[in-house]
Amino acid sequence: MEEMIFNLADTHLFFNDLEECDQVHIDDVSSDDNGQDLSTYNFGTDGFPAAASSANLCLATGVRGGVDWMRKLAFRYRRVKEIYNTYKNNVGGLLGPAKREAWLQLRAEIEALTDSWLTLALKALSLIHSRTNCVNILVTTTQLIPALAKVLLYGLGIVFPIENIYSATKIGKESCFERIIQRFGRKVVYVVIGDGVEEEQGAKKHAMPFWRISSHSDLMALHHALELEYL
Repeated sequence: MEEMIFNLADTHLFFNDLEECDQVHIDDVSSDDNGQDLSTYNFGTDGFPAAASSANLCLATGVRGGVDWMRKLAFRYRRVKEIYNTYKNNVGGLLGPAKREAWLQLRAEIEALTDSWLTLALKALSLIHSRTNCVNILVTTTQLIPALAKVLLYGLGIVFPIENIYSATKIGKESCFERIIQRFGRKVVYVVIGDGVEEEQGAKKHAMPFWRISSHSDLMALHHALELEYL
């Protein structure tokens, strides 16, 4: 699956161009986008990768490229957002027939090996997503572009809007939590669901309930609590 994730990221989500230009959130460079129509835009010949590799402008040094370079970067993130939103319900359409079959087979094998872990998780996430006053937010230590590919390939695009996905690779999960609080405010209820020390500590710092997931029974208990509206 890892090979498939990076293949999708490279082929469809510009990961070759963006690996060193990682962002925390899909809209972080949108202010550099002039709104140009990209329907006939040729990403392969706009000179962006060469400029990026020669100048190392993307590295996390605080250095920003020129206006033209930043605009080309923003165009790529806009296109990634369009692709995600177009194919989140139809990943097979993005992969094409041959890769689609391999993907479906791999998904089935993973479900069998993990005793339907993903199905259980998706049941809980779908319940949250169906509520008008609740949202799912994903905070991951994976770089943003591979994370988006991963979400799509695991069929989670339907429950995680792209605007609600944050990469903690550069800033850590606690800083992502702070960004989320700034966005949604302090008057809403946050529940952190995870299995790691970093998210547990971040939840504790911001006085958020933490629901630990380390086994199938934890997932089933979460779904049960959601069904009974304890959460």
